[in-house]
Amino acid sequence: MTIGGGGETVPTRDVRASARRRPPETRRPAGRVQRPPADPLPHGEGLVIGTVPTPARLAGVLLVLAGAAGTAAAFQTFLVVGGSTLVLAHSAASTVAAVLVPLTHLLVGAGLALGRVPKFGLAYAVVSAALGVGRLLIEVYLGRASTDRPGVEVLAGNLVLTTRVEIRPGWVLAVLALSLLVLAGAVALVAWGRTVMEDAGALDPARSALAGAAVLLGVGTVLSLTLPPADVPADLVTDPTTGLETVVEREGPQALLERPLLALLGGLLLAGAVLLCSALAPSLRPRLAAVGGLLAIATVVLGAGIGGWADATGSDDLDWTLAGAGLLVTGLGYALLTLLAWRLHRESDPHP
Repeated sequence: MTIGGGGETVPTRDVRASARRRPPETRRPAGRVQRPPADPLPHGEGLVIGTVPTPARLAGVLLVLAGAAGTAAAFQTFLVVGGSTLVLAHSAASTVAAVLVPLTHLLVGAGLALGRVPKFGLAYAVVSAALGVGRLLIEVYLGRASTDRPGVEVLAGNLVLTTRVEIRPGWVLAVLALSLLVLAGAVALVAWGRTVMEDAGALDPARSALAGAAVLLGVGTVLSLTLPPADVPADLVTDPTTGLETVVEREGPQALLERPLLALLGGLLLAGAVLLCSALAPSLRPRLAAVGGLLAIATVVLGAGIGGWADATGSDDLDWTLAGAGLLVTGLGYALLTLLAWRLHRESDPHP
């Protein structure tokens, strides 16, 4: 059998063999679309920071000034009570307690003034100011009104009777530092709504647990504040006639809520601020704002705990109390919560 014309014949079997030798056409399977490789998921917490407003930077400057004044106050003569000259930084431990809070003000305030993670600094300023109002009233009472109702106090590691109190530069600087701190908190509160800073919500699943733990620590802190961290031990007196031993209680320092007038109001405000800020700080957004709020509480409580321990161990007339140990434990607890809130986003980072 032949195909074609012109006298040329092509066998049919040769045509079929040639067709079999041709490479088949490459066809893509129907319904399949080749896609480019997917981009890896972003790392980090998706932090978005907008333009930092001027009030936020001003709050940072006020924090720096408060920290500088508070640090200077620790090394100046604080008060002269009954002829005893008092300096807050009188030992290594007391120096740590006296400068812990103001140095933290300096560091956080400097970052806020430069516009770094602004809501971290703003949250720190607001919570510090809330705690600072009560502390300011207590300082004013010690320097101006404690002689109205003289009593035994533990000031700068000394057991003194407040029958006569003379103000010195250290007290003036301490009051100035607390006043600047309260002003910084007010400015920070105004700047909060104008500051744009948000994240992807890595801390959200743990906020309720952090808040519960912080409230428990707040209750423990308030209970510890009801008694002085360092107290006068009782005397053991032996009757020379009968040989009987009798415990005689000595008048010790007044507890925070036992003081009169301005000091009582300051103690109540401080206790209420500790509880309120412990509940609110973990709910602040973004995550770094919660870290800033918890850091503010941690430094104040831990500083008070270290200060009570320094007073008790630095004087033969004083013993460390259970309340003082409680302040140190709760301060360390707040520091741990702050560290957990700061580190938690690392556990929540998505992986490609």
